[in-house]
Amino acid sequence: MKTMTCKQLGGACEMKFHANSFEEMVELSKKHASEMFLKGDTPHLKAMQDMKTMMQSANAMQEWFQIKRNEFNALPEH
Repeated sequence: MKTMTCKQLGGACEMKFHANSFEEMVELSKKHASEMFLKGDTPHLKAMQDMKTMMQSANAMQEWFQIKRNEFNALPEH
């Protein structure tokens, strides 16, 4: 099991997510983002807009995912 924060995954807060795989980590982050969207949380809405802008470039998004996957893989197990 590894831990990453919302901020480490492009979000706006220090909420910690615990997952066994990077894919699971992404799903936890998406669920949190949806919850923050429904609450209208301004910092998270800004982070989502930034991600949306990045997603317009397939290469930039693939690069971002690879960087985050590498960060996840480098984390210690706990």
